[in-house]
Amino acid sequence: MMKPVILSASRSTDIPAFYSDWFFKRLELGWCSWINPFNKVTSQVSFEDLKFIVFWSKNPKPIIPYLHILKEKGIGFYFQYTLNDYSGFDLENVPGVVERLETFKTLASEFCPVVWRFDPLILIEGKIGKDILLERIWKRIDRIYR
Repeated sequence: MMKPVILSASRSTDIPAFYSDWFFKRLELGWCSWINPFNKVTSQVSFEDLKFIVFWSKNPKPIIPYLHILKEKGIGFYFQYTLNDYSGFDLENVPGVVERLETFKTLASEFCPVVWRFDPLILIEGKIGKDILLERIWKRIDRIYR
């Protein structure tokens, strides 16, 4: 059984958005099973030595009510938060960017460090989507926090 000190959670499955309840039940039990997506090998992961978790998410709002449990257990954490503005392109099923910016602000001010991830780059209207989407996000941030 693997006993990580640092756990990178939800890189291929958005645990904060969809499986917070499951994750915290497993944390209470002290272990979970993990299937490697590349070789399909199942491993057991013990939380016995766990000191820190990195969460990856596009919508971490559903996990916020659980974060006090990590603090109580002395487990540190932070978020890799993918924050894109693909509204109007029907590419993602996430809350609007204004709500996700508020979640970002809440996490960063009340709970932990948050790293803004911008991923993936896509081609939109003949341009690299990154430039169009970053410009949209910065304009919204400027309007919200001005």
